[in-house]
Amino acid sequence: MSVAKDNKKRLFIGLITGTCVLLCAFLGLLWYVPYAGLDSFGAWATWSWGLFIFALIVLVGWGYVGLLTNVVLQRTFPFSQKARGLSVKLFLPLMTILGRVFGLSKRKIRGSFIKVNNELVLSEVGRFDPAKIMILTPHCLQASRCDMRLTYDINNCKRCGLCSIKGLLELRDKYGVHFYVATGGTIARRLVVQNRPRMIIAIACERDLASGIQDTYPLPVYGVLNERPNGPCLDTQVALIDVENALRRFIKEDKLPEDADNNVALTPLTGL
Repeated sequence: MSVAKDNKKRLFIGLITGTCVLLCAFLGLLWYVPYAGLDSFGAWATWSWGLFIFALIVLVGWGYVGLLTNVVLQRTFPFSQKARGLSVKLFLPLMTILGRVFGLSKRKIRGSFIKVNNELVLSEVGRFDPAKIMILTPHCLQASRCDMRLTYDINNCKRCGLCSIKGLLELRDKYGVHFYVATGGTIARRLVVQNRPRMIIAIACERDLASGIQDTYPLPVYGVLNERPNGPCLDTQVALIDVENALRRFIKEDKLPEDADNNVALTPLTGL
């Protein structure tokens, strides 16, 4: 598992390094092309334009170094608290384009982005009251044979144990956080707007997690990848222990239940 995580981190570092180099080269080209034309307005014009482009290159380089320092050393680089924002808004789209050029799948790129995003969230984000934390999951986590409609009221669940919803409800009850099932990105965004959480623990595939992290920034989102033994969007599962560990990390220590060290469940499909 640790080898896979290291590979994701190395992939992210490689892509973000290539993206930064290309971006700086592009900015340098922006400086060079008008250089000759601006010369006709006087030396001040070319120097002013050159200084402007240089400032942009320094800004990109600062963001890159700050992000790399945070990812590799897990330390905050001075004045780089916006590193997660740069990763979410600037580097991920460019990394995706660069990765496609080198034949890397979007799934791999998004997986590395989610891994690094989680590390940034862990290093930057503090602890919250349970009522300010939301667990958000896709509806494919519900057993496809189940007749209960959970998207409007999660309490309709009969807790039969045929899917991970039972375990997530137990986590909700134990820690006092909010828990919702969304059928799509629009409903997920509506739930976030309505409940105004300070922290989201989201369970989904690489694509939905990456887009959700981008859509909700600067709201911190800790992503937990679902497991897909039956293929995408059908009877997916989640490792409850990963969700519970995230809850323990982000809930204020004095608000944790006395039995927080006792895991709710290590095997979600207890009803099978």
